[in-house]
Amino acid sequence: MRIIKEFKEFAIKGNAIDLAVGIIIGVAFGKIISSLVSDIIMPIIGLVMGGVNFTSLKLILKDTSILTYGNFLQTTFDFLVIAFCIFLFVKLLNTMKRKEEVAPATPPEPSEEVKLLTEIRDSLKK
Repeated sequence: MRIIKEFKEFAIKGNAIDLAVGIIIGVAFGKIISSLVSDIIMPIIGLVMGGVNFTSLKLILKDTSILTYGNFLQTTFDFLVIAFCIFLFVKLLNTMKRKEEVAPATPPEPSEEVKLLTEIRDSLKK
């Protein structure tokens, strides 16, 4: 029963839950980026490049040996496009965060004590 108690403490800790949430969001974000690349960016690149598809490229070494290097090239190209999209997204987030940090915060409302002292000071000046 002690191991169940330890597991429960581990699973309920904030770090484990934060990690799980991060992984789930990361997987969902990965699907969005993959869809962006395969459904939007790659067709445009294919159109610009004249419909070139690397996956069909292969080199026949002998009758029984085929080196399908085109699939590797296509996967590498897809990775580069995905990595670039993620880079742009992170850069956008960092820019937005920097603008948020640079924007001056509204000063807090003075306390009742400070307001009263200000009124007394202003009255004494008159």
